[in-house]
Amino acid sequence: MKSILFILLLAGLILSACGGAPSATPLPAATPTAGEPAATQAATQPAGQPAGPVTFKIVPGESRASYEVGETFLNQDNRFNLAIGVTSAVNGEIYADLANLPASTLGEISIDISQLTSDSSRRDNAIRGDWLESSRFPMAVFKPTGIESLPVRYVEGQEYAFRVTGDLTVKETTLPVTFDVTAALRGDTLTGKAATTILLSQFGVGPISILSVLKTEDEAKITLEFVARP
Repeated sequence: MKSILFILLLAGLILSACGGAPSATPLPAATPTAGEPAATQAATQPAGQPAGPVTFKIVPGESRASYEVGETFLNQDNRFNLAIGVTSAVNGEIYADLANLPASTLGEISIDISQLTSDSSRRDNAIRGDWLESSRFPMAVFKPTGIESLPVRYVEGQEYAFRVTGDLTVKETTLPVTFDVTAALRGDTLTGKAATTILLSQFGVGPISILSVLKTEDEAKITLEFVARP
């Protein structure tokens, strides 16, 4: 009995000499991604928004592609008009790397140009049948090859301007074009506008000339206004 008490007393003296029971080791603090300060990450990555690559799909019903081309009516004292045709049949994907925007890429963008409509059914039918021949070649396809001037980081809701180069195919002709783009990410919705100017003659679709009725300019503006979500 005395030996047991002696052992217990000796153990107590040893613990007292060592400062008592060991304290719990604190867990290491969470560290930010390599190369990016924690404060910057918090400022650029909104709460609830996924970090890293995200695939945004263009929403056809909320997006639209359009053309604008000047036309002169020869049979109306050379009256000038800006012809505008619009379609919402737009599809495509955007692969945004939210942690490293310059690493973002674009997938193929397709537009059903057979559904382009303007304020004149006569014009639309002539374009479908004779010029664009979109009844035979309904899809215009843009295959991106590069993105320039993307920021390293983004700020929620801020609009950024950059350029996208690629190959545009209309009918059976493929040519390089560059779109000037502005885009902003708000919550889970990516919105933007891309525009370029082409020559109808280069794609073999104009300038349009209908006897003594009208003729169009060779230059046409192509615009894509898109809404995309994951």
